[in-house]
Amino acid sequence: MDDSTATYAQSGVDTDGEERGMQKLGAWVTKSFGLRPDLGRPVLPLGHYANVIALGDTLGLALSTDGVGTKIFIAEMMDRYDTIGIDCVAMNVNDLICIGAEPLAMLDYVAVQVPHERLLDELGKGLYRACELAHITVPGGEVAQVREMIKGTRDGWSFDLVGAAVGIVDLNRIITGKACKPGDVMIGIASTGIHSNGYTLARKVFFDQAGLDVHSHVPELGRRLGDELLEPTGIYVREAVSMLQSGLPVAGLVHVTSDGMTNLLRLEAEVGFDIECMPEPQPIFGLLQDKGGITAAEMHEVFNMGVGFCVVADAASESEILEHARADGKEAWVLGHVVRGPREVHLRSAGLVGRGNHFETV
Repeated sequence: MDDSTATYAQSGVDTDGEERGMQKLGAWVTKSFGLRPDLGRPVLPLGHYANVIALGDTLGLALSTDGVGTKIFIAEMMDRYDTIGIDCVAMNVNDLICIGAEPLAMLDYVAVQVPHERLLDELGKGLYRACELAHITVPGGEVAQVREMIKGTRDGWSFDLVGAAVGIVDLNRIITGKACKPGDVMIGIASTGIHSNGYTLARKVFFDQAGLDVHSHVPELGRRLGDELLEPTGIYVREAVSMLQSGLPVAGLVHVTSDGMTNLLRLEAEVGFDIECMPEPQPIFGLLQDKGGITAAEMHEVFNMGVGFCVVADAASESEILEHARADGKEAWVLGHVVRGPREVHLRSAGLVGRGNHFETV
C-alpha cells in the first residue's frame, strides 16, 4: 500500500485493538449479570446494539449509550453547535430500535472546558430537535466543567457529548435477528451522509492530504465542506416503530454505523447476506475515496456508503416495508436477500465479501 492511500488504522483508529480490549472489558461486564438474577436481570448477551433488563415477566427496559465522537471537532472548527445534539440522540435511539424497543427518553452528559451560554444553548437546540424526530424526552443530564481533561480544536470551546437512551419492549418480542431465514428481503433506508462514524479518517483525508478546511467550498458538494460534514445523522425511529406496531414480520433491524454493512453479521441467525445492489452513495463518499486513495474495502468497512439503516423481513412484506420506510420522506431500496451458507456479507456490485468486521476483494 503506498503512502498516498489512507486507511482508518493510519489515521489513528485501531479497530482490531479495540475489539481485543473490549473482550477483556466485556468479560468483567458480563460477570455483573449474575448480580441481578431476577428483577433487573440482563436478557441479552453483549454484542447487540442495546440490551434489555427484565422488569417482570413480560416488560423489558431497553438501554443503549453512545457519543458523537470526533465529529465534534468539525463543530468546533465551524464554531457551530446546533446539530451535534441531533447526532447524539440519533446514535442512541437508532441503536435502541434495533432490538425492537420503542425509545422513551435519553439522558445527556456534556463535558466542557468553559460553560459558554451559546454553546450550551445550541447543543440544547439540537437535542430538542432530535427529541421531536424520535418522539422522546430528555428528563435530565449532567454538565461537567473539566477543562484539564478536554482537548479539542478550539480552546475554551472544546467539549464532549454522550447520551444514554431508554425504551420499552415486550420481552417476547425482542428482535435479535435469530428469525432471519433464507429468502428474506433486505431493505435499506438512506443515510444523510457520513453520519457520526469515520471522522478521524475523513479529517485526515480532507485536511491533511487534500489541504482543505471546513470553510472550503467544494463544487461536488455544492456547499462548504464543514456544512457537509456537520449534516446530522438520520433518525429512523418513526419508520421502525411504525413497522413494528403494524405487526409486519420484521426479523432483523440494523443500524449501519462503523463496519458498514458487516453490521448485518450482528444478527444472530446462521445465514449469509447477499447484497445484489447498493444505491449510488452521496457525493461526499466518492470525494473521500478519490482524495484519500481509499480502497473500496476500506470505504465499506468505515462508512455507511449511503445506507443508514437496514430492515430484514419476510419477502412477502416487501412492498409494505418499503411503504413504511418511505413514509417520512426518506429514500429506501431493496438491497438483496438472506441466503443459506456461511455468515458472510456479499457486496456484488463492489466485488467484496465481508467476514467479521472486514471486507475483502472476492
